[in-house]
Amino acid sequence: MPASGQSPKSYEFIPAPDLWYNDVDGIRLGLRLKGQVPGTFEDGPHRLDAGLWLSTWFPELPVSYYVSFTEPIPKWSDFGSEASVQAITSIRSGYSRHGVGLNKRWQQGFDERRYREVRIFNTYEKRFDKEYTAFPALWSDEDKFIASVSANMKDENGLGYYTVSITGSVQYANKNYGFGSVTAVQRIPFSDKWGLKLRGFAGTSSGSTAPEYLFSRSTGQAIGTIFNGVTRAKGTIPQPWIKSGNFHVAGGANLRGYTGEDVDSFIGGACTDCSEEELANLQPNIYNSIAALNTELDYPNPAKSLFNRIPYISDFITFRSYLFFDAGSTLGSSESSSSWIADAGAGFALSLNIPDYLGKPRGFVLRYDIPFWLSDPETGDPFKFRSLIGFGAVLSF
Repeated sequence: MPASGQSPKSYEFIPAPDLWYNDVDGIRLGLRLKGQVPGTFEDGPHRLDAGLWLSTWFPELPVSYYVSFTEPIPKWSDFGSEASVQAITSIRSGYSRHGVGLNKRWQQGFDERRYREVRIFNTYEKRFDKEYTAFPALWSDEDKFIASVSANMKDENGLGYYTVSITGSVQYANKNYGFGSVTAVQRIPFSDKWGLKLRGFAGTSSGSTAPEYLFSRSTGQAIGTIFNGVTRAKGTIPQPWIKSGNFHVAGGANLRGYTGEDVDSFIGGACTDCSEEELANLQPNIYNSIAALNTELDYPNPAKSLFNRIPYISDFITFRSYLFFDAGSTLGSSESSSSWIADAGAGFALSLNIPDYLGKPRGFVLRYDIPFWLSDPETGDPFKFRSLIGFGAVLSF
């Protein structure tokens, strides 16, 4: 209760210090700021999420920022089924992004595991400094106006919980092009210890699409890296790890065993005696269209059982052991690369997850994958010990 004669606050700002690192900014010092109506816990009107940072290595643009403001639309909203307008503006890590959009969610009662979401967004975007990127060949420096529509659904069927995500975008500044993808994930629990996860992915784009929106065999589109602080700029994950081909970021077609070959193509490493001119003309392994199937079979092991029995901690931290199989095709992008390829192996994953107020995952996943078989390796034996340190889970729920 406010003191006598004092009126309650109608709005509050919640500041927090922020510290990060990349190879261009060095240590980045900043302030994160949440704004909200008191007592609404990120679920009320006038929601603000902002940040301001100073780069201690003082690059060409040493100050960066991010601002997102969300305003619910009461007429179209109900408990768990909010409609809102959102505005964003951001200049950080060599990328500029500004836009406005409409979000709508439909939730079934109080069950946060069953919902539908639609998002319509229009943004201006530009990569103005490729020095921040781990792989400059995967980026253009064009001005882009992007109109996007995305839909997400999570529900339950006779097998278990499933999700479906559909995205479609059109770039309408200068040259026009479009791109989109469909992802479906099905979880099939056999017991508390055994379970199967299936994922299908398909992505397509038009012929003149910028490289950051094209599709890789082993990971997601380059544009996806800007939405995660760990992958937004090179050096947060040490660049030698990234260039070694032994570090994998989940997403896209996710044929994880082909990470090394793809990374070689991103940096020209597959050509050991090329001139500088030849290296500049090398094309990375990115494609206009791709389809893939990913499977993971969870199985019990003593370490997993012991870890998952730790009181309280096991509510937020989980340990998985699994066998995996990935298969995919670049859908006729070229005569030499249109056939299906596959990989198989075993892996372990450690997940930290503190869900948000909508029950959505909020945390990270660290993986160790051993893709011991590739159907079509460029060099070497199909059966070989290979290991990957991974970030993110393509089959995460």
